[in-house]
Amino acid sequence: MTRSVSSLIRGTIFVRDLEKAAAFYAALGFTEIYYEGVLDDPSASRILGFADHGPLAIRIVKSGGPNYGMIGLFKIDPTLAPETVPMATGPARIGEVALVFYVASMERALAALRAAGASWSPEPEMFRMPHREQPEVCMRDPDGILLNLVENDPAEQELTGREGA
Repeated sequence: MTRSVSSLIRGTIFVRDLEKAAAFYAALGFTEIYYEGVLDDPSASRILGFADHGPLAIRIVKSGGPNYGMIGLFKIDPTLAPETVPMATGPARIGEVALVFYVASMERALAALRAAGASWSPEPEMFRMPHREQPEVCMRDPDGILLNLVENDPAEQELTGREGA
């Protein structure tokens, strides 16, 4: 059977500071660069909805393996006067998205991400479901993006089938 849509290729974050964001996600293990450069063609700005053009500095990072599950970090040229979303702090809000990652060690991941500039980072909780339990925490990256860390073997992302069945 031919698939009509792929798995999620990447989430793109429009960042305030490209280097700071890249350092944060590198601390999470996204150290491999899939693509880095400046998009100079006006099509890049038009796709994002801008009438004018300004170059977009981008770095797409991944944690190894296949080319999906990547994070695109984009810096919009300030000459386009992009609206800046107020930086979120604290708990989840209706309508926002959380990036979810399995981490082998919650303690190591939290230490690295806090050192790399997590803007909000409470202590983990033991999350319980009928079929399993694991430490989890939500935190925010330097741009206020919500992350959910789950202490679980990262290889479980390769499993297929329904969980808890």
